[in-house]
Amino acid sequence: MPGPDFDERAATWDDDPTRVERARTVAQRILAAAPLSTDSRVLDYGAGTGLLSEGLKDHVGRLYLADPSAGMRQVAQAKVDAGVLPGAEVLALDLASDPVPEDLEVDAIVTMMALHHIPAARTVLDGFSRLLPDGGTLAIVDLEREDGSFHDEGFDGHHGFDRAELTGWLEEAGFARVRFDHAYTVDKDGRDYGLFLAVATRAGSGPAAP
Repeated sequence: MPGPDFDERAATWDDDPTRVERARTVAQRILAAAPLSTDSRVLDYGAGTGLLSEGLKDHVGRLYLADPSAGMRQVAQAKVDAGVLPGAEVLALDLASDPVPEDLEVDAIVTMMALHHIPAARTVLDGFSRLLPDGGTLAIVDLEREDGSFHDEGFDGHHGFDRAELTGWLEEAGFARVRFDHAYTVDKDGRDYGLFLAVATRAGSGPAAP
């Protein structure tokens, strides 16, 4: 997961109105496609400053915001303290390297524009599966497969995801009923990049234990 660069950008992250609008739109897409309710305990993984959670907060139950960036967590915690995200809990959690917490109980996981930053994305998907109960919901919003132009040279994550390949990864991790839809279009440097919404259900078997 990203680290120091996001720490430095955290304080001004929300100053970009397109970022705020994107999170608001994506939240509505997720709420329309995923079976969430005011009883749902939701983990926002790679939550950053909590923009996606702000769009979900009135429609779900307890929110957990996880991000490996201390700077992002600091901004998110300030929102919790100010009552913008009342009752939410901010967590330092990186499922690419940390053990899956045994005491974190959630009904759904949402993640927006985080997975493509993670080289070990399949490890994270396994972690999602271990966190969710049978029938739990996973909603991923991320980049469609692109030609590498979305990020600067030296980026070591994924250049978006092929839908069929990601479906295979999700099924291997213990998810079923994977369905895709268009979530948003990002205009960056005069080019359009599509974001998908993938919603999947945690199947009964789950991934094999390590």
